[in-house]
Amino acid sequence: MSNVLIIESSARQQDSISRQLTQQFISQWQAAHPADQITVRDLAVNPVPHLDANLLGGWMKPAEQRSSDEQASLARSNELTDELLAADVLVMAAPMYNFAIPSTLKAWLDHVLRAGVTFKYTATGPQGLLTGKRAFVLTARGGIHTGASSDHQEPYLRQVMGFVGIHDVTFIHAEGVNLGGDFQEKGLNHAKALLAQVA
Repeated sequence: MSNVLIIESSARQQDSISRQLTQQFISQWQAAHPADQITVRDLAVNPVPHLDANLLGGWMKPAEQRSSDEQASLARSNELTDELLAADVLVMAAPMYNFAIPSTLKAWLDHVLRAGVTFKYTATGPQGLLTGKRAFVLTARGGIHTGASSDHQEPYLRQVMGFVGIHDVTFIHAEGVNLGGDFQEKGLNHAKALLAQVA
């Protein structure tokens, strides 16, 4: 049995392309792996605060020196990190906002990229501690960005996943969904066809 952690980040609930892809993923995965545990964390419904002084204090100060706000920030970071540590499969659903990821997803990453927990510093540089996990990134993009200099989404997510030791990462892009005509249908159908091969 595997644990699957799904991170939703689209500000939309209705008409969200990335959420459509997530629902297809869940349906397929449950059919192929009925014993697996699937956990969904929706960052639009329950946003994670941006990294601030309270979170830094929670990480860095000895327990007896932490304020109540710092302790609460640490507890939240621990909850999010524990979910990630427990996951065998990570699924991030990420629309492209202004050529990059939603700020809600960035805030989540800022809570779980933690020295000594998900990566460590060594004499030869940083080393990821989340080896052996798989990741899938399901994106929705208004234009066509794959391989272009405008894509600050896939390169960034590949880098942060590799940084924590997750190198088995599959990206599925629904591209051109705001271009009008039949671009949206083609982009979504292409993504769904690729997704059908995943489970």
